[in-house]
Amino acid sequence: MSWTKTYNGAESIRLNKWLAQEGVCSRREAEGLIARGQIQIDGKQIAEPGQKISKGETVALNESATADLGAQVTAVLHKPVGYVSAQPEGSQVPAARLVTKANLLGKTPSMPTATTSLAPLGRLDQDSRGLLLLSEDGVLAKAVIGPDSRLDKEYLVRVRGEITQAKLKKLRHGLELDGRKLRPAKITPLKGGVLRFNLVEGRKRQIRRMCQLVDLHVLDLLRTRIGPLSIGSLPEGKWRALTDAERKALIAGARPVEKPKPKGKPFDHKRGRRS
Repeated sequence: MSWTKTYNGAESIRLNKWLAQEGVCSRREAEGLIARGQIQIDGKQIAEPGQKISKGETVALNESATADLGAQVTAVLHKPVGYVSAQPEGSQVPAARLVTKANLLGKTPSMPTATTSLAPLGRLDQDSRGLLLLSEDGVLAKAVIGPDSRLDKEYLVRVRGEITQAKLKKLRHGLELDGRKLRPAKITPLKGGVLRFNLVEGRKRQIRRMCQLVDLHVLDLLRTRIGPLSIGSLPEGKWRALTDAERKALIAGARPVEKPKPKGKPFDHKRGRRS
């Protein structure tokens, strides 16, 4: 068996949910592995999709299961201007077309084929460039673009227009898009009319629209980082494979911080006792 781990949670949990929490595979992928007989609990093959595991039970994925999961492609791409990250329309060119052997730097566990579906993990519009993740990894997708993700993204944005403290204050806290207030953003002015944006959310063309609201025009937008993953020295138009350590760091960084549960019952000051 290629992957084995003992469950130590206090309460029973669905097997597919636990595997997703562990970052092994998505729930849907786990259900597929179960259906193909590729998972065992305490040495017994599992066939029930809704199977639960209890404390002390050991889950094992066979070699074919880990081979299937290991063949998933995640490309770290430096997207140039002129390519779209999302589904192309008309004559638009998808960024996934750059994920070729000729553009690869280093080695990859597997090359994408004609049937590989590389989904963009986050928006990066046609007029913008920089770090873009393309993947068929469901667990990673949830970590990067899921509604509960805590990963921030960093951008270097060159603008035209006067950068004032009043405008910076509005950009950091106080703007609305589509009738909804934006989350607080970290904006740092640099030399040469460049602003460093650090955002947790990623609405459609958010930075360009934010700048427009304070009379700044975006001339260039470069995404340099997603959570702990930086673009580094990756040349424009080239890609490399995401490493296992980078994948684990992204998943770990995306998880919300769990607040400690209060011990015992809350104290009722009116009654002078625990309620």
